[in-house]
This record gives sequence, C-alpha cells and structure tokens, in this order.
Amino acid sequence: MASRQRVSRVLLALLAGLGIGVIAGVSGSTRTIAVLHAIAPLGALWINAVRMTVVPLVVALLFTSIVGSERSSAIGRQAMIAVVTFAGILLMSVVVAWAIAPSLMGDLHVTPETSASLRMTVNTTASAMRTQIDQMPGVREWLIGLVPSNAIKAAADGAMLPLILFTSLFAFGARQIAPDGRAALAAFFSSIAEVMTVIVEWTIVVAPIGVFALIVGPASESGAAMAGAIGYYIIAISLLLALFALLLYPIAHVCGVNARAFARGVLPAQAVALASGSSLASLPALMAGANELSVPRQISGFILPLGVGVFKAAAPVTWTMGALFVAKMYGVPLSSGAVLWIALTAAAASFSIPGVPQASFLVMSGVLASMGVPAEGVALLIAADTIPDLMGTMANVTGDLVATIVVARATSDTEMLAVDPDPVSIAGRSTTD
Repeated sequence: MASRQRVSRVLLALLAGLGIGVIAGVSGSTRTIAVLHAIAPLGALWINAVRMTVVPLVVALLFTSIVGSERSSAIGRQAMIAVVTFAGILLMSVVVAWAIAPSLMGDLHVTPETSASLRMTVNTTASAMRTQIDQMPGVREWLIGLVPSNAIKAAADGAMLPLILFTSLFAFGARQIAPDGRAALAAFFSSIAEVMTVIVEWTIVVAPIGVFALIVGPASESGAAMAGAIGYYIIAISLLLALFALLLYPIAHVCGVNARAFARGVLPAQAVALASGSSLASLPALMAGANELSVPRQISGFILPLGVGVFKAAAPVTWTMGALFVAKMYGVPLSSGAVLWIALTAAAASFSIPGVPQASFLVMSGVLASMGVPAEGVALLIAADTIPDLMGTMANVTGDLVATIVVARATSDTEMLAVDPDPVSIAGRSTTD
C-alpha cells in the first residue's frame, strides 16, 4: 500500500508539473514563468541527491552480485542472457523505427518560410557543432578509455562503462583470494549498498517535490514552443517513444509479470527519467521497482547497473526520427533501405556513444552526411532535444527493467508466477515477505 501511494504521489507531481508548466507557457505570464523557474533549484538539489548515490550504489551492487554468486558460470550465464536480451530489445526498436517512423514524418508539411527560418538557425550553430565534432574521441581513444588508468577519476567523471569494467574485474579478482578476505570485502560493499539504499529511501520521500520542480520549468517553455515543424517533430517522436515503451510491457508479461504490476513497478523510475533525462539517476528507482517485483537482488544488482551504464534501447527510434526530420527540412529523400541502415547503425553505436553532451547527435551527423543530408542539420535536433531526450530516457529505463526480468526468468531456479496484481512474484518470493 505504501508503495502504491508513493507511486501515485510521484505521478501526480509529474502531471501537475507538466500541466501547470504548459498552462503558464501558453498564458505568456512572465511573472508566473519566473516563479516556476525560481523553484528549479529544488529540483536540482533533489536530482543531485539521487545522483550522488549512483556511483557507490553501482559499485556495491555489482561487486556483491559477482562475489556472492556461488559459481562463476552463473554470472557468465546471466551476462550472456543479458547481452542477448539487450540485442533483442534493440532489434525490436529497429523494427518499430523502420516500420512507423517514415509514416509519422511523412505527414510533416514544411512551408518555405519555416524551412528558411530553420536553415538560418542551422547556419548560426554550424561552426559550433563542427567544433564539437572535432573534439569527439575516435574509436581508438574510446577503446583505450574502456580500461581506466585511474578508477577513482573514472568514478568522479561518471564514466560508467570503464567503472563497470573495473568493478567487475575487481570482483572477479576478489573471488580468487582467501575466503576470510573475500567475506570481509563482501560485507564492506554490502554495507555500502545498504547505506545507499537508506539514503535513496530518504530521497524517494521527497520525490514529488523534486519531480515537480524539475519538470514545471521546461514545460512552461515547451508549452509556448509547440508550433510548426519542430513542434510536430517533438510530438511525433514523443508518441513513438511512448509506443515503443508500451510494447515492452508484453515481454514482462510473457516472463510471468502481470502488465499492471509491471507498470506500477516501473513507474517511479519512468518518472525520474522524465524529470531528469538520466538513466543513471533512475537506477535507485529501478532497483526499488525490481525489488517490488521480487527480482532476486543478486540479479538486479548485476543487470540494472550494467543496463543503465551501456544499454540505450531507444537509440534506433531517436536516430531514425531525427534523421527523417532533418532530411525533410532539407528536402533530401531517404529510401526505406537508408532508414533501416540508420536504425541498425544506431543499435550498433548505442553501446559505444562517448559520454559527452549531445554525443549521439554528433555521431549521427556523420551518418547523415554519408546519405547526402547536411550534417549541420543535427543542430535542429539539439535545439529540440529537451522533451525527446526525456521520453527516450523513459523508454531506456523501461527496457532496463524488462531485460532484468527476462534474465531473472531465464536463470531462476524457481518457477515464476503470473499473479495479478498483489503480491507479485518473479522468483517464488512474495512482495509481502
């Protein structure tokens, strides 16, 4: 009951923030908008409180999951199933993008005046974008960076993939030392995970305030901006990302989780994603949702940090919609084969996008240029990225929890139960325990 009330409060705060923000934006009241922006620091404080738990939580959960496993083969099996599941969800995203995105963008009508105005915006930002592209690390630098020369610096920089690799190696190394030493390390990291969980619980209590403060300011701006070609693109990509997220629910149902129960379990993480635009910030809420669905902690502690660190399920949808939008602006037709190639490239590149602002768009610019679409057009996507980025993060965290459920279903020694909706069970454990 407490969990359900908590979800309801977060959802109401999210809807209230969106509603009040859009109304304020449409009204054009500068005083009201100024007041809404004045409370933004509350949202920043809350999201910082959530984010400060992420690195220690990721490290502690990964370490205890690997060290606590009875057999190394079990960890390898979980990792293999997770990779296959990630690939399967990405393929599903490719199919959704290829099948639906062209029809959505085909309904976009661009007047010459709008096109000229947008081209002017692109030209003013093209040089800055070229500078960003020149500063992007190449494949060689990215591969070298996977093994951090300084693990502490990687943690401080939020470089999750190198940090995950270091933590995994550290945990496997700990499995080889004397049992007493291994037990001491396991107890230490387990205590860290417990402390971080307590802090997360504290942040969840004030989550409605944080979510409202985060969303109401951007909503007041987008409410007035929802017009013309950019407005159509924002609405279209948001709808497609929402559809993709909903299409993931039946996968959880097939794995023995009732759709309504899954919706309740994933909603807090989706709310954090929609408010923050950060999959990493959603990790504590994802862990809580997995726990509510009775996913074994040993599985969720391994798969969820891995997922939020490297898995971007929505990448094919966002790349495909963005490419079609830019091509439409410049009057460059894209064949069905070209659209499929963009979606597949996005799926392949999603695991290796460097952690710099707008990195995915900067990588996409090269793909667009190879198809005759001016790479500078990506500046349009950067300008319109706020709401699509939030929706894409929401779809990503949904995919993370679904993938975790699939791994739990495939590796659990106990038959999972399809129950409706309370209590929910995934590994023979009741949420009422």
